Amino acid sequence: MTELTVGMKAPDFCLPDIDEHMVCLAEQRGVFSIVYFYPKDNSSGCTLEARSFSDAMETFARDNTPVFGISPDSIASHRRFAEKQQLTVTLLSDPEHLVIEAYGAWKQKKMYGREYMGVERSTFIIDPDGNIAHIWRKVKVKGHVEEVLARLEELRAEGR
Repeated sequence: MTELTVGMKAPDFCLPDIDEHMVCLAEQRGVFSIVYFYPKDNSSGCTLEARSFSDAMETFARDNTPVFGISPDSIASHRRFAEKQQLTVTLLSDPEHLVIEAYGAWKQKKMYGREYMGVERSTFIIDPDGNIAHIWRKVKVKGHVEEVLARLEELRAEGR
């Protein structure tokens, strides 16, 4: 599989949200979009990340920028996660890892000496033409949403 780079066409997808509505990246043409991948609902890092994006949704919405959080968890799991944490970010379910793999976020990981396959925390800014405008891999949650907002502002200022 080809490693995604800035300028490439973003892999298109349609995935279900917590209300079982299909959300398609192609429907976001004309605006910037944020797509982030996270390992697991209700884990500490993923909760902090989802809450951070949700806390900034007013800013993203003001700029007409949808934010999609994608993990392999089920729709039901996402629904419980969103309700429990009062999330406003759009969570999408990818249990077969098709989109996660297409974005290169399904990686071999290591914990306590054990190797396994899992989601590498990653974030992508998709430009209004459907191209990748910025990529973060191995995201550290603290301060990440502020980085995304700052980069989005820079891209807009560049007229992209």
